[in-house]
Amino acid sequence: MSERKVLNKYYPPDFDPSKIPKLKLPKDRQYVVRLMAPFNMRCKTCGEYIYKGKKFNARKETVQNEAYLGLPIFRFYIKCTRCLAEITFKTDPENTDYTMEHGATRNFQAEKLLEEEEKRVQKEREDEELNNPMKVLENRTKDSKLEMQALENLQDLQDLNQRQACVDFEAMLRQHRLSEEERRLQEQEEDARETAALLEEAQRRRLLEDSDSEEDTAPTPTPARPAPRPNPTAILEEGKRKADSLGGRGRRSQLAGLVLVKKAKMDSAGQAAPSPGAKASEPGSREAAPSPGNPVNGKTAELTAPAPGGGTSSLSLLGAYTDSEDSS
Repeated sequence: MSERKVLNKYYPPDFDPSKIPKLKLPKDRQYVVRLMAPFNMRCKTCGEYIYKGKKFNARKETVQNEAYLGLPIFRFYIKCTRCLAEITFKTDPENTDYTMEHGATRNFQAEKLLEEEEKRVQKEREDEELNNPMKVLENRTKDSKLEMQALENLQDLQDLNQRQACVDFEAMLRQHRLSEEERRLQEQEEDARETAALLEEAQRRRLLEDSDSEEDTAPTPTPARPAPRPNPTAILEEGKRKADSLGGRGRRSQLAGLVLVKKAKMDSAGQAAPSPGAKASEPGSREAAPSPGNPVNGKTAELTAPAPGGGTSSLSLLGAYTDSEDSS
């Protein structure tokens, strides 16, 4: 199995290649090859355009009785992609190109024509200079003049560019910055105006809505006036007044229990006699004696009557003092 990929075959020592029979094939035999269209063309039958580089399965044959410097010329047969008409073209080794032969027309190519014209002019010039030395000198002089003229034109263009190239880049940048600032300020002003307009519109709409709501609803009552603030010292004066009133009444109630009024003794004539321990009243005094029936300090005169024997005991005085109450 490894021998099937070997390129070198074994030839025995007695091998004679002249004994191998030669295969007789026709000279105009054709081969099927894969190629691409060498140029843009248009089919004559249907007018279909075939662009350069389109791939075809073509038939190849050698052109008989045509050669260039011993190089054979080949012909190719292809078919139109639309109508399947046969198109033929062949090689052109002299111009390193291809030549359209049948079935289509080659599209115009200005570049190719220009190259062909340049080649033709160059060939004619070479033919003239080959046998005429004066023509060679004339052509050289003409070429030198053309070259000097081209250099002068180039120098003029360079001088013109230098005069126009005096550009102050700093000034350009400064002008650009100023223009940018002006544009930014203008945009800010426009934004401010738009914002003010929007605010004014919103305020006007709000006022209209408020007026409509006031017309729809009933009028609201006027707010009541706030009560006047009291004098800070009034509270202190009122507290002092209350304290004075309570203090005086308490003192009167406390002192009322300490005073004890004794009932005067009644004599046989029905007049009250002064008690032996009482002091004589000064003339002109308006002290009135209590009546026998009126209670004194909530107790009758019987409670304050003297003990039998004509004298007052300390125990009775103490009891009368503790049982005494405020007079009504």
